[in-house]
Amino acid sequence: MTITPFTGGDAVTMSSQEIADLVSARHDSVKRTIERLAEKRVIQLPPLVEVKNHLGQTVEQYLFSGEKGKRDSLVVVAQLSPEFTGALVDRWQKLEEQVKAPALPGDYISALEHLLESKRSEKLAIEQRDYAIETKAEIGSRREATAMATASAAVREARQLRELLGMGVTQATIVAVEKALGREFGRSGWRPLKKWCQARGINAPHVIHPTFGSVIAWPAAAWMDVYQIDLADLFGADGEQA
Repeated sequence: MTITPFTGGDAVTMSSQEIADLVSARHDSVKRTIERLAEKRVIQLPPLVEVKNHLGQTVEQYLFSGEKGKRDSLVVVAQLSPEFTGALVDRWQKLEEQVKAPALPGDYISALEHLLESKRSEKLAIEQRDYAIETKAEIGSRREATAMATASAAVREARQLRELLGMGVTQATIVAVEKALGREFGRSGWRPLKKWCQARGINAPHVIHPTFGSVIAWPAAAWMDVYQIDLADLFGADGEQA
């Protein structure tokens, strides 16, 4: 079998070591399971690559990639510990979202300033506001328009920054809403919001987050329709939690 040194890359991958860590199993046991399933032609034997472990030692791992690799890795976990299948699906989802997310500047403050400047003239905020007026978020959107018209320049700048961080009245992240409400939506809480946006051809934007790098900010109308949450009531006319 040819062993290829792993040099990384942009592809979404899942190694046999990651699977072992996920299901709390020995790596050699996971590798034997992979080889046994491949011998039975249940899965395709993934490439064997050389990587450095935490001790700087060169070790061999199987590397799953692409839709076929994703499917085969699920089969392996289902064989090892079926209860971890959902966790593996979540892990693939997170990896795929990280690859799709735009690269962020290294300096967080500079990134915020740059993002605020570039977003001022974008059509996205206007389109989302107009759409919200035509939906159940009409009252919240009008309140936002009134506040924007009467607020000082400094307040408007602060509000725009909060919107771009995903904790405003026209768009908000799940993390921001969970913190404001003191509740959790669960690992799949984003799925209904995504389905709502897809049904209407809306591409929810990524916003900068200091912990996760970037997260998705869902529009106010989606929060209203899916969870009956009014962002204007939640965060208030000045962007603070009501």
